[in-house]
Amino acid sequence: MKAFVYGANGAEIVDVAKPAPKATQVLVRVRANGLNRADLGMTKGHAHGSAGGVGAVLGMEWAGEVAELGPDAEGVQVGDRVMGSGAAAFAEYTLADHGRLFHIPSTSNMSFEEAATYPVALATMHNAVVTNGALQPGQTVLVQGASSGVGLMAMQIAKLKGAKLVIGSSTDAARRERLQEFGADIAVDSSDPGWVDQVLKATDGEGVDLIVDQVSGKVANQNLAATRIKGRIVNVGRLGGTHGDFNFDLHAARRIQYIGVTFRTRSIEEIREIFRQVRDDIWPAVESGTLKLPIDKVYPFGDIVRAFEHMEANRHLGKIVVRQ
Repeated sequence: MKAFVYGANGAEIVDVAKPAPKATQVLVRVRANGLNRADLGMTKGHAHGSAGGVGAVLGMEWAGEVAELGPDAEGVQVGDRVMGSGAAAFAEYTLADHGRLFHIPSTSNMSFEEAATYPVALATMHNAVVTNGALQPGQTVLVQGASSGVGLMAMQIAKLKGAKLVIGSSTDAARRERLQEFGADIAVDSSDPGWVDQVLKATDGEGVDLIVDQVSGKVANQNLAATRIKGRIVNVGRLGGTHGDFNFDLHAARRIQYIGVTFRTRSIEEIREIFRQVRDDIWPAVESGTLKLPIDKVYPFGDIVRAFEHMEANRHLGKIVVRQ
């Protein structure tokens, strides 16, 4: 089968053996893939937890049809239209645990391309906003890096769960102008030294209840200053750097809960629980189209290198998808 693999010549499409499902695994005929920032690093040879590296089939998000079941797989049948996440997704066929997928809603006309935009964003941001962020109705939220697919989903989930004020950040003026389409009441530029003052003004000087941070690094201390006393910061991504100055005194004085999250160190049991929580809590909003992401551009699988060039240019809003 064809797959996008990192090898001696970099990332390229090559022929590899078709996998076979074992235990609770499901074999999926992939029809579309969503691209993610972590994928971009792996195309350059970087590891992402246990994924990536020489010889690895890349990719982590897909939509397609169930082709075969492992002997212990439950809750799914051959022929089902599904979407999910897991390693080695950029291929004609991929394996997924039966608890790490969603059924594509039968009540809508959702395409495979549309379905491929959902899994990572839903699982990541429900866990960040609701489970770890403990957002309550009437509270205020700042999403750092709001113009990414997961950022746009975070704002929508915050609104769905009753946030009274949602602030989104983007360093790109054109993308800031569009954040209100996805739940933002206010858009700020995190590269502008005055953004903290804008957040404080919007929250009557108190700061936000919750920051969902995909930037980290250079904005760490500004985040502390923009968070209210006894507020929460959930560290989801590190687009602004994995290291930075941190004002421990301000952190302590404001009694901020600083929570780190990643899928890289979670067990399959933990991941299954995250997917279950999404299904139980917000799935009706997916079925109705209340939660959805824009597709910036769709490329054929043969042009996946061009798709990543488009991502690296960093001018897109929402998801970049490849079609198989």
